[in-house]
Amino acid sequence: MSVNGPGEDSTDAKSGDGQQSELSLSASGSVDVDAKPTAHSFRYSLNFPSIGQCIVINNKNFDRRTGMNQRNGTDVDAANAMKVFGKLGYKVKVYNDQSVDQLKQVLTSASKEDHSCYASFVCVLLSHGDEGVFFGTDGSVELKYLTSLFRGDRCKSLVGKPKLFFIQACRGTDLDAGIEADSGEDGTTRIPVEADFLYAFSTAPGYYSWRNTMSGSWFMQSLCDMITTYGKELELQHIMVRVNHKVAVEFESVSNSPGFNAKKQIPCIVSMLTKEMYFSP
Repeated sequence: MSVNGPGEDSTDAKSGDGQQSELSLSASGSVDVDAKPTAHSFRYSLNFPSIGQCIVINNKNFDRRTGMNQRNGTDVDAANAMKVFGKLGYKVKVYNDQSVDQLKQVLTSASKEDHSCYASFVCVLLSHGDEGVFFGTDGSVELKYLTSLFRGDRCKSLVGKPKLFFIQACRGTDLDAGIEADSGEDGTTRIPVEADFLYAFSTAPGYYSWRNTMSGSWFMQSLCDMITTYGKELELQHIMVRVNHKVAVEFESVSNSPGFNAKKQIPCIVSMLTKEMYFSP
């Protein structure tokens, strides 16, 4: 069934000589989708024996040669994540102080498991970071390497199911000083391999991510609080809006380090979900 109408599909990419190249994606002038033209649900199904697995990577202590400081407060984040997602019905596994090789092994193993009886997959990543990278205890790994293990062409039993990544890590070294504001299931469908992912980053690209040494990171505190309050009621992205609001409004840094006091933070939600995600039927 053609969904694009007449004409030929092309990519918005430049060719080698700098001219736009209209690369044909379909010889017939359309992209075929094997879907029946009937009404379908825009809600992910939870009609499985289990809602899914939740893997928590909790990196607190780092090799001295990395120059990374100990992440005090992260154990609070890990414990809260285990409690909150456990209450939602997830089978939670926590892995502490994982090296890069261990990180790869844990997530590769999880991606090769049979998720046929699960409705979704959750991964909580707690560590140091920079833009596009996540730190094991002995070095960094590209975040894309870890998440791509669960793509549709690599983890077939999670195809069409939500894969949710919650990432507490810095994405750079910028600081946000803030600004005053006035208050005032239908047949067979071919889908992209990158579909059905949600990446919830603790901070915007390029910025520091804040963590309290006693109560945990601002993002994980807010995430766990909002899921506890609204997890049985609201759709996930509506929950994440409340997480964004809580972090943005209720938190401000208190630091004796020059230039680090009274700073703000805003999480960043990147969604490729194709349906609404509820944690309860």
